[in-house]
Amino acid sequence: MGVSDHLYDRVYSGVRITLSEALNLWEEAPLAMLMYLADSMRRRLHPGNKVGWMIDRNVNITNICFSHCRFCNFCRTANSNDAYVTTDEEYDRKISELTAIGGDQLLLQGGMNPDLGLDFYTNLFSRLKRRWPDVKLHALGPPEVAWLARAEKMSYHDVLAALRDAGLDSLPGAGAEILSDRVRRIVAPAKATTAEWLGVMREAHRLNLPTSATMMFGHAETVEERIEHLILLRKLQDAKPEGHDGFVTFIPWPFMDRGTRLAEKDGIHSRVTAAEYLRLIAMSRLVLDNIPNLQSSILTVGKETAMISLHGGANDLGSVMIEENVVSAAGDPFRVDPETMRQIITDAGFTPVRRDQRYMPVEEQGN
Repeated sequence: MGVSDHLYDRVYSGVRITLSEALNLWEEAPLAMLMYLADSMRRRLHPGNKVGWMIDRNVNITNICFSHCRFCNFCRTANSNDAYVTTDEEYDRKISELTAIGGDQLLLQGGMNPDLGLDFYTNLFSRLKRRWPDVKLHALGPPEVAWLARAEKMSYHDVLAALRDAGLDSLPGAGAEILSDRVRRIVAPAKATTAEWLGVMREAHRLNLPTSATMMFGHAETVEERIEHLILLRKLQDAKPEGHDGFVTFIPWPFMDRGTRLAEKDGIHSRVTAAEYLRLIAMSRLVLDNIPNLQSSILTVGKETAMISLHGGANDLGSVMIEENVVSAAGDPFRVDPETMRQIITDAGFTPVRRDQRYMPVEEQGN
């Protein structure tokens, strides 16, 4: 049925779109038009010609996890030969390497290890902050918080407050996958439900912990479920207390299927083309009118697609991420060093701006 000029005009003028309008745009609008509209919105939100990036390191606290998501090749059982919990000495080495190249954020994630309770995490965060007071801890995620709350018989609020008081600076949007319980029962049946994921984030926003939101797509979900995911994020962002950060960014990436049980046992393969990824980026920018930043996943889509996405709604290329283990266990991630990241952004026609987790500039590189 096509897209009406009236809808195009509404989108261009910045009027919030509904689920049905978003579906109409996804299914009927040419990609070039979606990218044009998304680029117009990005420029309204971020006047100028700047694109963000950062340096951080993803250190996995443990690879022991009871969840065993069907898209994950990283998790192990406690009796696996290669199971581990990262030691203090390993943290010191890894953080020293991070700070030596100018990085100041540690992304701490890993499995939901049933032997590690809240005291383990608060003690870990406190030790790291005493040893490395300037390093920001961007750690755990809603599934881990929901698990800890259940195990400790505590509220999400009290678990998050304890983690914050121990040194947690911000909460990643890990474990969102697709916010549809139908999909979650297929890809991650033991992980937090949609309501639990949103509930943890709601409490994080009340505590003014900056958070990110994510989406892993291209597996068992429908297009409508992708759009519903975005609408749920937008609705939760609307509810954050005034003056609080809420979601500072949205980060979608395609499912990486190499060697996963979803691919090998369920026959569900990665089906995201570059064009579909760009369509998702553009639609995310158009729907998420209240989440300020949109990060393109250069780690999973590579240089060329990431560069194009900067002209279709994205305003950030994420991190050089000097260590990453979970995504790379199921694919071949694209890695860059700081100078290459700056050059990619410059070659795309933008000014690279190094930033922190709150998307505040910490270093600026001009053309």
